[in-house]
Amino acid sequence: MADDQRLWGYPEVAAHLGISVGATRSRKSRGSLPPPDDDSVPDRPRWKPSTFQSWRPVGQGVRSDLYRSIRPENTP
Repeated sequence: MADDQRLWGYPEVAAHLGISVGATRSRKSRGSLPPPDDDSVPDRPRWKPSTFQSWRPVGQGVRSDLYRSIRPENTP
């Protein structure tokens, strides 16, 4: 199969998005990924790389929960 026709599984999608395979599976189960281009094998969805060229994850942004709050020094 030519490289432009190669399908991505969870590991390739995770690497492309910069997240773990587990997070990729979770996003798929929540419907936060585009529909797979091939779902003929149960529990092994596959996507064309071109599917992710124009697709952008919903909710991409700064996570405020990753930063500790800054409190004044005299606050207990």
